[in-house]
Amino acid sequence: MFPEADQQLSPADRSDADDVEQQACPKCGAQPGSPCRSRGGAVASAYHTRRFTMVPRLKKTLRVPTPADRGPGRLWRPGTPPLVPIDPALPSADIRIGYARCSTLGQELNSQLDALSNHGIPRDKIFSEKISTRVRVRSKFEAALAASREIKAHAPHCRVIFTVYEMMRLGRDAAELTALADHLTAHGLILEMLAGPLPGIYDPTGPGRLLFAFFAAMAETERENIRESTLEGLDTAARKGKHGGRPPVITDDMLHTVLRRRASGESVEQIQPDLIIPTGKRKGQNPSAASIYRALAEHAKREAYPEAVDQAHADFAALTGGEVPEPRTEAKALTTR
Repeated sequence: MFPEADQQLSPADRSDADDVEQQACPKCGAQPGSPCRSRGGAVASAYHTRRFTMVPRLKKTLRVPTPADRGPGRLWRPGTPPLVPIDPALPSADIRIGYARCSTLGQELNSQLDALSNHGIPRDKIFSEKISTRVRVRSKFEAALAASREIKAHAPHCRVIFTVYEMMRLGRDAAELTALADHLTAHGLILEMLAGPLPGIYDPTGPGRLLFAFFAAMAETERENIRESTLEGLDTAARKGKHGGRPPVITDDMLHTVLRRRASGESVEQIQPDLIIPTGKRKGQNPSAASIYRALAEHAKREAYPEAVDQAHADFAALTGGEVPEPRTEAKALTTR
């Protein structure tokens, strides 16, 4: 029916999905070898139109479904295309691509970058970013994988090694780490870790695979323990009346000064240049007029409903202490005004 399409058919052992995954998706950013992803990060049930129409024989196709082995509807996992055959007669060489990551802007990447550089990886082949592993799509990480796959495709006789400082730089979810290891192996890439429980080249067969899965599960458990300990510490501090966050910009002394001078007829704009922030990152600077107005509004609210504020503090203390607060007539009356 379509002679041009018939001439461009792939071999019998290749499916439509295999041909589609040779292209990067311009809509969701999926790299070659991976299925399309939905906005929520799950594997899409069908490839995006802009992607499968890049294949000449599929331009008139209305829909190309995602094969069942890619896990449609589940959390995204990289595809597993066949390995590129390696000619043993060709000389081999090692090409390393480095990846460094930390979770927050306050952390530093210098130690990881120095370790990767000292391992012989040029700076232009090291991809780094500050992003949490909770973010499923990490741009620099995707770029590092794409660069590794491209090098392997153009130089199949070389060993392309994807190097990270430690396992937790890749992720802390056991399923995600295992999927990544499978993805690298499927593309003929080698995973290498410089530190942590499994330093050196990762062996995807036999005991190496079992050890990797074990330590991936341990990393996920460690992350959950850290999270629980942090929440317990915050809860304990809250019970003692200590709450995190920045110190208030408008202190009680500053608020007293504002109230006294406003009673004398001065405006907030006239008072603001004379106020100095005593602590915090803005120490020594003047507070903004908006901060002064917010402090005045909160003060007015406390003055208008003192009993309700006291009752709220008492109820909170009783609840955190495991007791059930007794209802008070005054508080009920205030809430019905």
